[in-house]
Amino acid sequence: MEHKADLKNIAKLFLKLGILGFGGPAAHIAMMQDEVVTKKKWLTEQHFLDLIGATNLIPGPNSTEMAIHIGYEKGGWKGLILAGLCFILPAVFITGILAFLYKQYGQIPEVQPFIYGIKPAIIAIILSAIFPLAKKSLKSTALIIIGLLVLLGSLFSINEIYLMFGAGFFALFLAYLRNNKQNNSNRFLPLTLLKITNTTILSATNANLFWIFLKIGAILYGSGYVLFAFLDTELVSTGLLTRQQLIDAIAVGQFTPGPVFSSVTFIGYQINGLTGAIVSTIAIFLPSFIFVALLNPIVKKMRNSKLFSAFLDAVNVASVAIIIAVCFDMGKDIIADWRTILIAVLSIIIAFGYKKLNSAFVVLGGSLIGYLLTLI
Repeated sequence: MEHKADLKNIAKLFLKLGILGFGGPAAHIAMMQDEVVTKKKWLTEQHFLDLIGATNLIPGPNSTEMAIHIGYEKGGWKGLILAGLCFILPAVFITGILAFLYKQYGQIPEVQPFIYGIKPAIIAIILSAIFPLAKKSLKSTALIIIGLLVLLGSLFSINEIYLMFGAGFFALFLAYLRNNKQNNSNRFLPLTLLKITNTTILSATNANLFWIFLKIGAILYGSGYVLFAFLDTELVSTGLLTRQQLIDAIAVGQFTPGPVFSSVTFIGYQINGLTGAIVSTIAIFLPSFIFVALLNPIVKKMRNSKLFSAFLDAVNVASVAIIIAVCFDMGKDIIADWRTILIAVLSIIIAFGYKKLNSAFVVLGGSLIGYLLTLI
């Protein structure tokens, strides 16, 4: 049973997630699952999984698009806009302040002691959220095998888009073989990948900034971290941004809450001040609102088709496998000494043992313990 939500509750939830959503797309999605499936029961686990799978098939920041999907499901067009803005704006506001300070003083504030303990806690939150989704998505032996193959491929750094579509088309082929005697009238072609092209930036005008970031928002697949390779090509190579400014923008994106794409606010400010920041931010996020509005009604049609239900199931399994691989990679880099091991173990015990506890408390607890342990 899925429950309707009013616009005020949608706004409150996504403002909270936008303020407390540290740790990147996997962590954001884990927090959303905790809130909208476990606590509020706005969506069923299956429908939430379907939205994750669908989101992975389109360009743009995954967690932002999940927020927009959920808003649209629970509040229509107003919910779509409200959920997206409430999730994005806290990060944009914080990043804007940091961009101003950076422009004035040439460096970003020292926050490492406070984020030291957040990262291990975030891994625990992701694992606790992905566990029920994994159980729900592994419906058959074939899906288990697909999930293991995708996990293996992801650990060996195969592009996640190839893995996602590969899993979907393989399952589609298996379903076609099983149902080849039946004529399915529900025909639907999955979204195709858009070819990525480079555009030479002639100047640092807002019109150019808008075009650069609109293009990136419309064609960039994968997590927000892939964004920085694009930015290096589009901005550093053309002399609009120094590599040090890009590195600092990456740092800002990692230690501020909300979507990693908010780094673009920082970059826009460095290139063309406040108006550059506003134009760049609007441009990078605008395609996500459009894509979700177009895609959301199709998700239910896919689920109602036998063939494309199989496609969606495989994409869901692939999505879960990729998130687990992300956790593994994060863990290798983050859990490196006795302090981070202790924080990770405590966070896992709390996240799995106290499922009704808001994940924000796990994040804040990890931050506090991490700060105290750095003093030892």
